Amino acid sequence: MEDTTLLQGLHVVDIASFIAGPAAATILADFGADVVKVEPPGIGDTYRAFSRFPPNPRVEGVNYAWQLDNRNKRSMELNLKSPGARPVLERLVRWADVLVTNFPPPTRARLHLEYGDLAPLNSRLIYADVTGFGETGPDAHLPGFDATAYWARTGLMDLTRQHDAPPAINVSGAGDHATAITLFAGIMTALYRREKTGQGARVSASLVAEGAWAAGVWLQAMLVGAKNPHPVDRFHPPNALANAYRTADNRWLLLAFVNEDKQVPPFLRAIGHPEAAEDPRFKDTASRHTHSADIVELLDRAFARRPLAEWRELLDSAGITYGVVQTLEESAHDPQLLANGVLVPIEADGTDSRLTIDSPVRLDQERKVPPRPAPDLGEHTEAVLADLGFDTAEIEELRAAEAIPTPR
Repeated sequence: MEDTTLLQGLHVVDIASFIAGPAAATILADFGADVVKVEPPGIGDTYRAFSRFPPNPRVEGVNYAWQLDNRNKRSMELNLKSPGARPVLERLVRWADVLVTNFPPPTRARLHLEYGDLAPLNSRLIYADVTGFGETGPDAHLPGFDATAYWARTGLMDLTRQHDAPPAINVSGAGDHATAITLFAGIMTALYRREKTGQGARVSASLVAEGAWAAGVWLQAMLVGAKNPHPVDRFHPPNALANAYRTADNRWLLLAFVNEDKQVPPFLRAIGHPEAAEDPRFKDTASRHTHSADIVELLDRAFARRPLAEWRELLDSAGITYGVVQTLEESAHDPQLLANGVLVPIEADGTDSRLTIDSPVRLDQERKVPPRPAPDLGEHTEAVLADLGFDTAEIEELRAAEAIPTPR
């Protein structure tokens, strides 16, 4: 049992793209599932070109986005628009335990890829689909990306900005990767249900539902009649001790006091203003909140006098709760992320020392598959067809029908 992984023997067909569906399939692959990535011949999944789209960083010779969300998979080229591809698709469905798709509903209907089309082929199939705006309603037909559906539609983009600043473009894939975790959880729930009932199920997730869940604390307040919150003005915040401050070397610290009354006196000593403890504006929580603008002015001057390294030492010594606003470059070399296996090496013949980001689902009693390089386009087409029972003559017939490409 030590040489096996939790999902070894689970068969997954990934016919999704951009980004949540493939990322959910990657988590299944991390736990040992055999994931077949089905791609259009010639061009492949358009996500292969994602790292070339601004504002995504360019790294010459490294397709980092493809590696992150498609490691440990097998790639096969299949032209789903060709009638000749139908026998391959049907065998894939019969072979599969899980099928992941994010085709828009009209495309699914046109290609006969809806749940009602495929479930009769395999009563145990878990059909997992992800959409931008859900399956029904006036906007179900709209294309959805995490910027539009997860961030903009749900209010997150309006709130995660400073007062009077325009909405900022979010980090690519942030909403997608959150939604991938939900889709993975739904798939695993459906697999558990199948163990109890013997029957497959349809699982769905959407970027807009995930964004609503992320905004849930304040969105719930709106549902019970609260006044719409506005973006925070850091110069006049509700709480000056839950605010960001710039250091002398142009870095940012985020204060996040848990127990203000306990932490304020040592904090004021640490920043060189012990006398402020006697100031009525610092007397108690209510006073500090009422006079938050005055406190921000004081703290802005104080933090601007020292660089980040000195502030870290002073605040750590005083036991103050704070966070450093790290750059992505710093996070990529963060010893805490390395120590906890958040960043793990990619295995490539024992020679590649590059790191990738592990999926965040962990079980102490189960090991994951070490990350292997994401597949080249169509790298495993013939191997997958052989696994499905197609012989050499049948494979040539598929080429003649333009269901699969001729070898390059």
